[in-house]
Amino acid sequence: MKKKGKFALLLLLSLMIVLSGCTLSTKNDGKESPSPTDGAPVVDGTPVTIELLGMSANEADLNIVRDQLTKNGFNVKLNMQADYGSFKAQQDAGNYDVALSGWTTVTGNPDYAVRSLFKTGGDYSILADSEIDALIEKASTQTPEEFQATYKEFDQKLVFDKAYIAPLYSSLKAQALNQDVLNLDSVRISKSRSLPWEAVDFKDTSKRTTESLVLQSITPTLTSLDPIKGNDGSINIINTNMYVRLLNLTDDDKITSEGSLSYNHAIADGNSDYYFILRDDINFAQIKDKKAVDTGERVGSDDVIFALNRAKDKNSVPDHRTYTLHEHIKNVEVVTDIAALEGVNVSGGSDNVKAALEKGLPTKISQLVGDKNQANTKDGKYQVVKLTTTVPFPQVLNYLAHQSAGIVSKKQVESINTYDVEKFDVNKDIPYGDQNTVTEGSQYNNTLYTSGPYILSHKNDYEAIFLKNPAYMPGTDHEPNISNIKVRFIKDADSSLAALRSGEIHLYYGISETKFDVVKGDSKLALQTLPSNAVSYLLFNTKNRPVADSVDLRKAVLYSINQDEFLAYYGGNKFKAVSTLSTLVNTGLELKADSAKVKEHLNAYKTSK
Repeated sequence: MKKKGKFALLLLLSLMIVLSGCTLSTKNDGKESPSPTDGAPVVDGTPVTIELLGMSANEADLNIVRDQLTKNGFNVKLNMQADYGSFKAQQDAGNYDVALSGWTTVTGNPDYAVRSLFKTGGDYSILADSEIDALIEKASTQTPEEFQATYKEFDQKLVFDKAYIAPLYSSLKAQALNQDVLNLDSVRISKSRSLPWEAVDFKDTSKRTTESLVLQSITPTLTSLDPIKGNDGSINIINTNMYVRLLNLTDDDKITSEGSLSYNHAIADGNSDYYFILRDDINFAQIKDKKAVDTGERVGSDDVIFALNRAKDKNSVPDHRTYTLHEHIKNVEVVTDIAALEGVNVSGGSDNVKAALEKGLPTKISQLVGDKNQANTKDGKYQVVKLTTTVPFPQVLNYLAHQSAGIVSKKQVESINTYDVEKFDVNKDIPYGDQNTVTEGSQYNNTLYTSGPYILSHKNDYEAIFLKNPAYMPGTDHEPNISNIKVRFIKDADSSLAALRSGEIHLYYGISETKFDVVKGDSKLALQTLPSNAVSYLLFNTKNRPVADSVDLRKAVLYSINQDEFLAYYGGNKFKAVSTLSTLVNTGLELKADSAKVKEHLNAYKTSK
């Protein structure tokens, strides 16, 4: 009975304490509660939960971001995926508040750095903001002297006013190679352009046809081998080397016709008409019995017109990923009247278009032909393609150097893509470029026709085999040196470096700054680096999460980011950034970590709930 009485008394006392809302006395009574350490700005003592999505390949960055957010009053839930495919699935499902993202402006122009990512309806955009859209469109028609102010206003709104992204850093572009095996002078590194495989050569040139060049990639799942249906790290370098384009970029991001489908190009006065005079020494390649053969079909104007018209048309294929890059294309046509070239002057010059196109040609223009099979450089018979833009838009040339502007075979693609786009059934219809058609197994049925220096023969989860296009500029400096290329799929950075050091691979494209010292310490390896257009940032979810509705919550995350900690971790080999524009346009803006602002915005978010 006594035990029961004591229990009842304790229970009654506890109930009285709860109901009265009082607290038990402690030795700290009468003193202020201690301030949260490290600037932790929590109003009610409860951290705000943030789900951070990323890939295991970026584990170091994820850990730094997690620690910075945790110190500033967040409870970070880490959603780390093994590869890009699973990361993208999580992102598409909306299972994140902030996603660790990256973008490389592989065309070297600022419009590409923003249009796909942030314009309403952009290929990769999850934003819908009319102010952002207006600034993108305004800047796209301006000269470099004019667009700097516009892009500064863009950065201010995107990052600081609306906090749609939180920038982390910009990067070096780096690759390491075995200089005992490869000719160092043959391996190019370009600020924007992917590695041109055709230029790479063995130190011992007798191995060109007997041994394979072995490269690496982290992603065995390829988005698509149709160049307009993918724009990510799994296929950019692959499609760049499988499809020729009207133009290329030099290593320092200048527009060039060198190594492209055109001998020359010219911009007409007014900056809306663009002319390209085509080569006649490239045929499409195909795979037969896992060997690359010449199809006998020349790459010509009908293929260019077809490829660019489908590139600009959002509805030309299901899941079109690159149409916004080409939406400024109004018309593409073949020119058959020489007088039409003579009657138009080039932009900013006194030459006419014909004279500009003839510069450096082995034979002057004697005739323009509509049929690609009638073109013959030796006789002066050429094909000329004219592209017209919707508005004066010189940046269209940069987009024509992008892998999505790769020239596909009109005949082949039309014979494969016979499905109704609006009724496309992923379980039944097999589109051109479907990775399953080149994957070993029951679905293997390689229908690729490639216009570039290489063609993918077959792949599995371990490696992909590429073969030289036997009809790609034969006898010229641009004919591929090495006949066979293997791309090994190695997800882990440490494993890739180990494979390079052991001789299992010959070149490690995209090596991390944290591995530079290891490469420098190995006498058989060479390191190539230069500042790139790659920027890493946090992208906020804009649907069905608190961060979508609260700019204060987004700004609290934004001002938690301390870029100096990233720069220190990477030994000074990363650089401060504000947006994806930072490597291209100096807007003078800078993100500075600020725990007071974090507290201010978290307080505003909590009190508004």
